[in-house]
Amino acid sequence: EVEVQVSVGGSGEGGRRSVSVFSCREGEWVRHAVGVVGVADAEVSAVEVWPPVGAERVGVEGVYGVLAERGYAYGPVFQGLREAWRRGDEVFVEVAVPQETRGDAARCAVHPALLDAALHGVRFGDFVTDDGQAYVPFSWVGVTLHAVAATVLRVTLTPAGRDAIALRATDVTGAPVLSARSLALRPVSAQQLHDGRGNGTDALYRVEWVDVGVCGVGSFVEWGEVASGGVVPGCVVLSGVDVV
Repeated sequence: EVEVQVSVGGSGEGGRRSVSVFSCREGEWVRHAVGVVGVADAEVSAVEVWPPVGAERVGVEGVYGVLAERGYAYGPVFQGLREAWRRGDEVFVEVAVPQETRGDAARCAVHPALLDAALHGVRFGDFVTDDGQAYVPFSWVGVTLHAVAATVLRVTLTPAGRDAIALRATDVTGAPVLSARSLALRPVSAQQLHDGRGNGTDALYRVEWVDVGVCGVGSFVEWGEVASGGVVPGCVVLSGVDVV
């Protein structure tokens, strides 16, 4: 069991507030993220044409097999990449959550699987230093949430410096959903990705009654006989015991 705590500070300059995210396992608290939140300063215009004029389609078949070879392990819900295009140094992708998960998306600002799938388009551009290396999101800057509960995103990825991208996501009507001025990416090894998934010690267990059959006549003994050193048969009977 993991406890999660989000701490929000008091209002500061421009109404902005500090925010920190912690988790606790076995009594040890770890801070995972820090940031600043506030009201967005400017609006983002809608996207009227999709895919953008001049963008060339990129095949997405087999992309999750390639990512698995680099150490990423995406389950069915997180394999949301549907289509991709490229125009110069820009990459455009369309991502979606599976039909059976869309009810969950309605309860989220942005469904985690949808946001993660939006970043799978990084492999189609020249955004990172080592294209053969696995990268993970590290630091977000200038993130603005424009709408909630999307089930499909149309995402534009553009370079934002060394190993960094800018992101802009809209819904199928072209209305803005999410934008980020910069997302820094950091390389990780396949071993680090594997270790991050855990070793199964936190797997879920449940209690089940297992039918052991019914004792036949003469095949059981009283508990007193066993307690005094007798042979333990397949069935022992407790008699004269009050159960509350």
